[in-house]
Amino acid sequence: MGLKRVVVSGLGALTPIGNNIKSYWAGLKSGVSGADKITYFDTSKFKTQFACELKGYDPMNFFDRKEARRLDRFSQYAIVSSDEAIKDSGLNSENIDNTRVGVIWGSGIGGLKTFQEEVTNFVNGDGTPRYNPFFIPKMIPDIAAGVISIRHGFKGPNFATVSACASSANALIDGVNYIRLGYADAIISGGSEAGIIKSGIGGFNAVQALSKRNDDPKTASRPFDLNRDGFVLGEGGGCVVLEELDHAVKRGAKIYAEVIGIGLSSDAYHMTAPHPDGEGAISVMNNCIKDSGLTYKDVDVVNMHGTSTPLGDKAEAKALGHVFKDHLYSMNINSTKSMTGHLLGAAGAVEAISCILSINNNLVPPTINHFNSDPEIDSNINFTFNKSQSRNVKVAMSNTFGFGGHNACAVSYTHLTLPTNREV
Repeated sequence: MGLKRVVVSGLGALTPIGNNIKSYWAGLKSGVSGADKITYFDTSKFKTQFACELKGYDPMNFFDRKEARRLDRFSQYAIVSSDEAIKDSGLNSENIDNTRVGVIWGSGIGGLKTFQEEVTNFVNGDGTPRYNPFFIPKMIPDIAAGVISIRHGFKGPNFATVSACASSANALIDGVNYIRLGYADAIISGGSEAGIIKSGIGGFNAVQALSKRNDDPKTASRPFDLNRDGFVLGEGGGCVVLEELDHAVKRGAKIYAEVIGIGLSSDAYHMTAPHPDGEGAISVMNNCIKDSGLTYKDVDVVNMHGTSTPLGDKAEAKALGHVFKDHLYSMNINSTKSMTGHLLGAAGAVEAISCILSINNNLVPPTINHFNSDPEIDSNINFTFNKSQSRNVKVAMSNTFGFGGHNACAVSYTHLTLPTNREV
């Protein structure tokens, strides 16, 4: 059976370093840190007192008051980023069959703020179950996909993916497969997360996952640095419009890139820790490259999962050597989490967007906050430390891993010279 070809025809982003695609890219290439003291709540009793919050986000700029109250922040972020991407793509009722346009959205946690507020109100009450009628629909992770489809009238496949920090990467992969197999002409895909609340910070502190560098938040996310001490929690959303190539060409859409390879694997090792030898990471990258029809020597850039955790960064760097061998030293490697923080279930989407923008701008954003080399990480690898680097980027890969051992990977290819249809 011949697989359909899948291209990217629209992008949208709402991130701690930029509230749209243009400003997000400006922040990435400039090496801006989105980390600062938390403003959403009193952190005086918390081990971690900083995060990568959105800057200048006001829901009243996008929703009326009634609508905003019926949407958890993670759904708001989904709508804002998807609205931008859909507008960017030019999809509209006149050039689509709405029964063949779907929404597949990822969120690792969903409406955590809603859950926290409703349960707190109940506990502080007299035991009477006075719950908001929107409690459940605001909280469930699939509601973001639902409200996007309602907003735009998309009647194709519609569901959520949940695989912790790999959620939106899984959403993109599912979107690619649905189009490849002919089940849809276009899929609005991505992810959103809004975990910077008391239970989010407290919960990740409890599993020793977060940096505690309260005296210097802006340098706290330091992937691959010797003194990294955990990730910095971020929030926001990212959206990619995936479209079947012929459908995009027929309607005259601009094409950012082609998604030519996808990979999945599981560590099958531990609930929160990666396999120390990077076995799952090795497998997912190999699966992705095999699916693309390319070789490891064709890859120019890898946006690493690179969370700034002691175990994760070391294991992922080790995996790179296994997969790319000597070619690794001619590549660019980066971790944009050094700037955005870790957007959990939205990370895969915003980082895939970074890869796509690298292809379109021939520029690799930096891994900021590198001060001291880790002797257990190969210092000959070009991690694009501290400053963007120009290079001709034809093939870019994005790694995303999640608690539970979930691994996802996607390869995007330049739209300038597209490969022929592949057979399976």
